[in-house]
Amino acid sequence: MKALFLEDVGRLTLRDVERPVPGPAELLVRVEACGICGTDRHLFRGEFPARPPVTLGHEFSGVIEAVGNAVTGFQPSMRVTGDPNIACGHCAQCQKGRVNLCLNLQAIGIHRNGGFADYVVIPQNQTHALPETLDPLAGAFCEPLACCLHGVDLAKIAVGASVVVIGGGVIGLLTVQLAKLAGASRIVLVTRSAAKRDLAIRLGATDGLDPAGGDVEVRLSSPEGLLPGGADVVFECAGLAETVEQAPRLTARGGTCVLLGVLPAGERVTFEPFDLLFREVAVITSFLNPHTHRRAAALIASGAIRVAPLVSRTISLAQAVEAISQPAGGGEIRALVVPGG
Repeated sequence: MKALFLEDVGRLTLRDVERPVPGPAELLVRVEACGICGTDRHLFRGEFPARPPVTLGHEFSGVIEAVGNAVTGFQPSMRVTGDPNIACGHCAQCQKGRVNLCLNLQAIGIHRNGGFADYVVIPQNQTHALPETLDPLAGAFCEPLACCLHGVDLAKIAVGASVVVIGGGVIGLLTVQLAKLAGASRIVLVTRSAAKRDLAIRLGATDGLDPAGGDVEVRLSSPEGLLPGGADVVFECAGLAETVEQAPRLTARGGTCVLLGVLPAGERVTFEPFDLLFREVAVITSFLNPHTHRRAAALIASGAIRVAPLVSRTISLAQAVEAISQPAGGGEIRALVVPGG
């Protein structure tokens, strides 16, 4: 089979390797689609720790090809999605139920071979069923949606609240939809892309704001702005230092700012503690998807979250080498790797 390996920082190769054999409690899954995440590009550039040589790809779904002899509840031909984040279950954080903070965390596609391949092996406990009738591409959105769900859970959006989402990528557009489902009355997407602003409104946002059109703070939170005084909840989904610094300033007194975007390791930002204290703004970080993958799969399977409009293009494994090693295109939301395509 074919598999895309991160050999070392800055070096990807497409290898011919033996098809893996699942262990007793594992499943062999034929990959139908695997999303190219910003984290994959961070891994390629050495901005996020990995364990090369390793097959990248942590946003995947597919059809079961074979199961280990201890597997129950799954059988060949079932469509499934895999939660890539494997907690040990016994460290101090796992015992507190905070599996995303596991001291021995391993991730498929980062520490173990992942979904940029014809086949991937998934532990039974990390596997969730999807309807056979679901679009084969849709399951690849379960992992990013699960991460967004965790951030929205932490935000505790009240019905009728106002929400600002900074960043029009897949995380931002999924968060817009979740905020709508949570009952937000005003949802503003901030992004330079007119196409993404228009799409956000079709997906549930009430307003789009172009940061290139003038001071965002004035246009958003001033007395004459879209949300005078700021938003009850702000989600930073762009993963840029300037927007991470900006997000708390767009948050209303007593509001919550959730950092969902991922900056490269080692990057620094500046806050004014007095301002955060004086306005009692809570700045919360959201990491991974603790106990949210099953809910994400259910939301996508039901159609409550729309993912088809988020597919910018599908590419082959061979094309993925260039796609991961280069920045995402200007209007790209999510490129999906379709092995064998």
